[in-house]
Amino acid sequence: MNDLPVTLASVRDAAAAIAGAIAHSPVIASPALAELAGTEIHLKLETLHRTGSFKERGALAKLLTLDAAQRRAGVVAMSAGNHAQGVAYHALRLGVPATIVMPEGTPFIKIDRTEALGATVVLKGDSLAAAREAADTLARERGLVLVHPYDDANVIAGQGTIGLELLADRPDLDTLVVPIGGGGLISGIAVAAKAIKPEIEIVGVQSTLYPSMYRLLRGEDPGPPAAAATLAEGIAVKEPGRLTRRIVKKLVSEIRLVDEIMLEGAVEILLERQKLVAEGAGATGLAAVLAEPERFRGRRVGIVITGGNMDSRLLASILMRGLVREGRLVRLRCELPDVPGALSRLSGVIGKHAGNIVEVHHQRLFHDTSVKRAELDVVVETQNRRHVEVLIGALVAAGFPTQLLLSSADDQHAANNASLLLPSGTTVCARPPAGSAGRADILRNGTSGAPSPRPRIR
Repeated sequence: MNDLPVTLASVRDAAAAIAGAIAHSPVIASPALAELAGTEIHLKLETLHRTGSFKERGALAKLLTLDAAQRRAGVVAMSAGNHAQGVAYHALRLGVPATIVMPEGTPFIKIDRTEALGATVVLKGDSLAAAREAADTLARERGLVLVHPYDDANVIAGQGTIGLELLADRPDLDTLVVPIGGGGLISGIAVAAKAIKPEIEIVGVQSTLYPSMYRLLRGEDPGPPAAAATLAEGIAVKEPGRLTRRIVKKLVSEIRLVDEIMLEGAVEILLERQKLVAEGAGATGLAAVLAEPERFRGRRVGIVITGGNMDSRLLASILMRGLVREGRLVRLRCELPDVPGALSRLSGVIGKHAGNIVEVHHQRLFHDTSVKRAELDVVVETQNRRHVEVLIGALVAAGFPTQLLLSSADDQHAANNASLLLPSGTTVCARPPAGSAGRADILRNGTSGAPSPRPRIR
């Protein structure tokens, strides 16, 4: 590995330099996740640093290489997230002026957090690429040192200290699963881990919306940035670094891709099963393992949980959507006679069978039903999918034909699999009912049955 821009010696030098300022983060065994994946899992908790992510390591390693004149002049970095806060925090601590360039559309909360850490925030351009050009210009014009988020040998060495710690704490690990954005993290870890334990396997993970390193290593053009936003915004990088791609090509066994549903499920599982908050990029490694557990069966797997800076509202949405996927929060469409007392009787049936009504929408005008009848969309909190089936059966028996409405993300899966679990005579209808575009029903002679359990990670 002598031909690589980063060596084990440089990683060890970085570890000595940042010792005392950056905590040795814990590696914890996770029996709960191991049970789900069918393999031994250990989590490296980079969420516990002062700014909530691993980015502090590389930022500080770079800052500590500056001479006195460079420290007086200051540094500039391009970032709209964890790198910005890592640079700002340690620059403030060291007395180095820091300027952070962010795209003009950056959420105010990220700007406020970075400014609170003492940095000057400059908003330039409509994308990270445009912000990077602005940062380069500022560096030239003002004589600032650019702290690149990933394509810098000192930054890579700083991130590699995670690999040293992982194998110091768990020398028996035989597979490391690491997210890839620009490639700084996995490059540093791979250099350290492969030098210490050559037989260890390094597996990278990217979002399917931003598979830039995956494509480059297959000889493909990385292509334009995805039009859709990804939950793993911390690794949404259009073009990997030139230093990092050399290291990844030589030391990383493979790169796996995970989609948005996998990412969302991994964030939810970490919170529910492990009581750990991780951002989308931070949960990417777990998403890959749970997406294809057979690939990792029988291995001792180390997963780097890279960061925990998740927006509270987004986290709340993920948890609520998880309840829907698990059948613990469902939307039922019930048909009832348009007469006094019908609504009361219907809600009584739901309550009698331990369903908790969260929301009700009573519709008379816009559905394809008799003028003498009405349709009611009711959101109900339930125990599980079996409980949903009991509720629907009780409503049907009480004279209220009922459909279970699925989210559009579930449509094809439900249509393909519902017939395997539902009783004989069940019909799966993949077309949306009147007034409910983009929805699918599972019907049993005009009523619904329970949908096939949909894995959170698939």
